Amino acid sequence: MRYLPHTKDDIQQMLDTIGVKNLDDLFASIPGELRAKRELDLPHALTEPQLDREMRRLAFKNNVCATSFLGGGAYRHYVPSAVTELAGRAEFVTPYTPYQPEVSQGTLQALFEYQSMISRITAMDVTNASNYDGATGMAEACLMAKRIGRKRNTVLICDTVHPEWREVTQTTLKSTGMNLVEIPHAGGRLNRSNLNEALNDNVAAIVVGYPNTFGIVEDFADVAQAAHDKGALVIVCVPEPLALGLFEAPGNFGADIVVGEGLSFGLHTTYGGPTLGLFSTQQKFVRQMPGRVAGRTTDADGREGYVLTLSTREQHIRREKATSNICSNQALCATSCAIYLSLLGKEGFTKLARLNAARAQYAKNLLAKIDGVKVAFDAPTFNEFVIELPKPTDDVLHVLANDMMYGGIALNRWYPEMKNHLLVCVTELNTKEEIDMLVEKLIPLLCKEG
Repeated sequence: MRYLPHTKDDIQQMLDTIGVKNLDDLFASIPGELRAKRELDLPHALTEPQLDREMRRLAFKNNVCATSFLGGGAYRHYVPSAVTELAGRAEFVTPYTPYQPEVSQGTLQALFEYQSMISRITAMDVTNASNYDGATGMAEACLMAKRIGRKRNTVLICDTVHPEWREVTQTTLKSTGMNLVEIPHAGGRLNRSNLNEALNDNVAAIVVGYPNTFGIVEDFADVAQAAHDKGALVIVCVPEPLALGLFEAPGNFGADIVVGEGLSFGLHTTYGGPTLGLFSTQQKFVRQMPGRVAGRTTDADGREGYVLTLSTREQHIRREKATSNICSNQALCATSCAIYLSLLGKEGFTKLARLNAARAQYAKNLLAKIDGVKVAFDAPTFNEFVIELPKPTDDVLHVLANDMMYGGIALNRWYPEMKNHLLVCVTELNTKEEIDMLVEKLIPLLCKEG
């Protein structure tokens, strides 16, 4: 979008059009004591080279971390320049949502393509466009399960689902009369025995992480069968959807609702956002799904066009029957996601997933060879994994941070009993040299006496 400053003539023309003599009259409704009586005391404008030097001077004050092995729900991936360039075009940036579908064909088509790609990746029938983030998407899925289950008011959730996602869901469900019951893990995986004991006719849904907070990927076909036998739904939460390029899609093992975090698909982490909530479900539940659904159709003359197929939100005419009041549309993020996935393609998507898995496995193998270090869980993982250190994790991370390296996440922030456990994340942005450097720094640090 262009920014062109207004000339004095432009300003006067606008004032004449609305029937106001000057700018003071325009702002007459603002009390005089709140209005500035003088020009702002600003320094003289800089030339472009001067401004560039000044910005660089300020940037050098930042402590730039050379290497990061942070994950825990926000994963660093390379974003091709084409994604940023295309998504930054004015026609994508300016529209928030297609309130007038007949004149929003470009926006609707972009959302339709996004929905189509996410549905293929998750192996589900339909995807909405879109949700705020993965955490609120999970909360929405639980509310949707309640609507489908009617009198059922209990949701079982494994404690390996991201703790912050669980907090958001707990807060959302507080005023609904629903109970969120946590099922403790066993060896990093869902404890099937505890799940079977808690599963009854009052359970609306079972929520599982895929991968979970420890990076573990497990087969939930048996869980889906057990849930369906009791009339409950299965909600699969995918914090790192790139894993679906390597592992079975949730729809293929019986998921009823799939929610996820789309940050990995063409969005920068940038201090935690903006993010994108992925939300897919089966066709039979589409009327209970929150948010909007863009569809493709033909008009009376046989011309292809795009429409809002479903849009039962609070802004629309059936507001009293809205499925959600909090499912904020992330159109620009969804568009970025669609561009990113279209650039990757099917083969590129799988290839990138394999690259991530291979680099993480390389790091896991090297770290496991350090004296006193153990891989915490014997299970397949994607991108991130947990190691147990012979020293308190917080102390180790503090030393690494002083050396300009983020070595991972101390799990005791979420799981107090895991005092010496470190969650390490490796993506395609972590080179072999960076992984080797992490190991080299940890060896003397962990083997040091005292």
